[in-house]
Amino acid sequence: MKLSRDIKSLSLEELEQFLENNGEKKFRAKQIFNWLWKNNVSSFETMNNIPLPTRNLLEKTFTFYPVKINTQQTSEDGTIKLAFSLADGNFAEGVLIPSEDRTTACISSQVGCNLGCKFCATARLGFTRNLTAGEIVDQVIEINKLSLQNYQRPLSNIVFMGMGEPLLNYAHVLFAIKCITAEYGLGMSPRRITVSTAGVAKMIKKLADDEVKFNLAISLHSANEEKRDDFMPINKGINLSELSEAIVYFWKKTNTRVTLEYLLLKDYNDSIKAAQELALFCKAFPCKINVIEFNPVEGLEFERSTNERTQKFVEILESKNMIVNIRRSRGKDIDAACGQLANKIAKNT
Repeated sequence: MKLSRDIKSLSLEELEQFLENNGEKKFRAKQIFNWLWKNNVSSFETMNNIPLPTRNLLEKTFTFYPVKINTQQTSEDGTIKLAFSLADGNFAEGVLIPSEDRTTACISSQVGCNLGCKFCATARLGFTRNLTAGEIVDQVIEINKLSLQNYQRPLSNIVFMGMGEPLLNYAHVLFAIKCITAEYGLGMSPRRITVSTAGVAKMIKKLADDEVKFNLAISLHSANEEKRDDFMPINKGINLSELSEAIVYFWKKTNTRVTLEYLLLKDYNDSIKAAQELALFCKAFPCKINVIEFNPVEGLEFERSTNERTQKFVEILESKNMIVNIRRSRGKDIDAACGQLANKIAKNT
């Protein structure tokens, strides 16, 4: 049986065209979009400023596939990890990360991932499918509700650092961000949104050509070709030289400084030599570096670097005039690492 099309999969232009083709007023599309993206309704009946015949037409043609919270874990540090159930029985993960002056939503772009990074729990799930724009935005809506309930403030930031590679779901991710930032949506500034990629060079250049206004983060984790080949298979097809070229292209076209994410792993990529290689890689473009504590995952070979090696690593970068932040691990007492919770659910179903 063919499923009805998700109403949230339509662009504003597509909805306008649909209404016109069916003898309806074009301006109704913006009203409907307000209901969908700002008010986050999940029924056509709720749209009380839309004429009944128009609502009946929508109901006959389209449907809703809402995202729901399936599992919720709360850490002692206030981090809330979520498993969202999707209409087809799959799961996606999201995290609410509170700090003193902000609350950040970490959201997923795919069900699983096919990049196979050795340090990532999501890689063990494999790849199932891309998330739709509606499913992406619904994660934000649900996490925003939790932020208001638990911290009495709305989300201040959104990061696409959950399950999946966002740039391999390019169209849906950009549509979702458009809805998050639009007046008919959440109205959030694109500068408060960060999309993280493992380094899909071709799509990084496309982001530049599309003149995006949000921030870009690169999951680098090593500036050594052989080492990155070993634990990030994407590097075998898109090497560090190609990635650097794409970053330079993005910076020159958007005038936006990228952030390099560097997960520090004990006795693997935390040496003095590794820090020097990273500093050399960064000479080609302005950037910020986030040095990240590893959140241990059962069954993976890696361990968190020591405080002493972490501090030495940072000092070397700072001596080269690099902007460096240490990102401490959050939710250590729950399944906070990307893919952990989904893996646990998969084992129990």
